[in-house]
Amino acid sequence: MSNLQQRVISAIVMAALTLALTWLGGLPFRVFCGAIAALIFYEWTRMARPGNGAALGFLPEALILIFIGALIAGLPALWLLFLVAILVAAAAIAARIKGAAPWDASGVAYAALSGFSLAYLRDDNHSGLIAILFLFAVVWATDIAAYFVGRAVGGPKLAPSISPGKTQSGALGGAVGGVIAGVLLAIAAGAGNLVQLGLVALALSIVSQIGDLFESWVKRRHGAKDSSNLIPGHGGVMDRVDGLVAAAFALYVMGWIAAGAEHPALGLFPN
Repeated sequence: MSNLQQRVISAIVMAALTLALTWLGGLPFRVFCGAIAALIFYEWTRMARPGNGAALGFLPEALILIFIGALIAGLPALWLLFLVAILVAAAAIAARIKGAAPWDASGVAYAALSGFSLAYLRDDNHSGLIAILFLFAVVWATDIAAYFVGRAVGGPKLAPSISPGKTQSGALGGAVGGVIAGVLLAIAAGAGNLVQLGLVALALSIVSQIGDLFESWVKRRHGAKDSSNLIPGHGGVMDRVDGLVAAAFALYVMGWIAAGAEHPALGLFPN
């Protein structure tokens, strides 16, 4: 089986599972987001920690478990963000006391905000469902279009020192694909603010590609090709959700500004 075939099969399975849990929402989706946060943290520390073990012992793992428990319990958004700030500060202070690098604290922040953004975008209402499907449509279309346009057109590299395989043509093709997918999803959902949502889709597509480059930088910084080998043909969970979680956080912030921290999707897709 070729690598492309493995990628396609894995992508179909992951998409089916993700969409089913997204449709259910509520506790199943929060558990799913907690699992994503746990796997991101595992892969982050697997890459970033020195070979002789973690200087902070099991403290970072305990902190991320506290976050996951609070997320699954459905703590109000602002309280959970406050808790995340405390957990990250605790990891950073412990690292400074121990004279260790701050990578574990960064991992707590990255994993926690990833799980938080996805969970609280979904919420438990119709607007949350549409918002998360809009996010998926934009990010997935960006990834697919960037991959195939980049391979077909080629040309100058986007960021050769970080990710040599990415091209400027792929980035542009990904942005166009993301906007088209986002607008089509908005039309299907009956949204009326299509121009605004088209601009949001463009911003999310750009942010998702920046998130992809950020994860590539982290891997290059630590000499890793993939974040792990958990997903056949794709590498690790971080390799698959790097752009998604960056875009999710951006979309959550947009919704927060428009409608508040508890129900951000209502600012983007009002009932």
